[in-house]
Amino acid sequence: MAEYQNIFTQVQVRGAPEMGMTEGVELSNRTKSASFSSLAGWFGNAQLGPVYLGTMGVISLVSGLAWFMTVGAWYWYQAGFNPAVFLRDLFWFSLEPPAEEYGLGFAPLAEGGLWIIASFFLLISVCSWWVRTYLRAAALGMGKHVSWAFASAIWLFLVLGLIRPILMGSWSHAVPYGIFSHLDWTNNFSLTYGNLFYNPFHALSIAFLYGSALLFAMHGATILAVSRFGGDRELEQIVDRGTASERAALFWRWTMGFNATMEGIHRWAWWFAVLVTLTGGIGILLTGTVVDNWYVWAQEHGYAPLQ
Repeated sequence: MAEYQNIFTQVQVRGAPEMGMTEGVELSNRTKSASFSSLAGWFGNAQLGPVYLGTMGVISLVSGLAWFMTVGAWYWYQAGFNPAVFLRDLFWFSLEPPAEEYGLGFAPLAEGGLWIIASFFLLISVCSWWVRTYLRAAALGMGKHVSWAFASAIWLFLVLGLIRPILMGSWSHAVPYGIFSHLDWTNNFSLTYGNLFYNPFHALSIAFLYGSALLFAMHGATILAVSRFGGDRELEQIVDRGTASERAALFWRWTMGFNATMEGIHRWAWWFAVLVTLTGGIGILLTGTVVDNWYVWAQEHGYAPLQ
């Protein structure tokens, strides 16, 4: 028996697969079996499956595959149907949105129309998956925290590819589908609008991003450190505080004078993560629609030095 378990000394106990609730629950949309993976067990539960697809899951996967294949087919065309060129230049290929002159209309397929079609399928896929997360949580009697956190990420996704281009009057302001073209778009976006470093919502987004990384690292390290005392059974420690939560709380009070509770740390982490994309989306939405140059805006508001 292992006295102390952490990510490097994970003990994998296996029995019959856990198939979840079966009484009074519709099972036709579930897969019928489950398997185990030792590799997955090093980082989480070793069991894989069963999977519940349902109507929304099928819609999401089919439409997501349609987006993937549409973009992939365009890359294949750009490669001249040559597999060697396809693999060599994969990171450089890109499916671009229509040019400025097409506005919000439909462009020829080779001039951005394919991007519009692909974006439609991606929008259906992402929104269907959100509905799926909501319905699964409701069916299991859970809170909707996962759905609303996902909605924050979808907010940024919608701002970049739908809401802001509509407000700007052209699909050309949306993000292309490509590795390096995506990075180039981000760089050019900042240069065009006077450096996003002077966008206060961008600053908030980065602060919450780094804060999320710090909070999750602090929390993960703390639970691993008290797992020998049952700290990994956090629900029990929430409702019946034991030596693990006492030691964890004492550590943080001693080191920084304040500690979250076993339940409260998850609220801290949830809000920090959600606010990354929430504030980021606000900053992107204001760029070009309300503020044309963030550096000039920052100078006018005493946020940047006058030159």
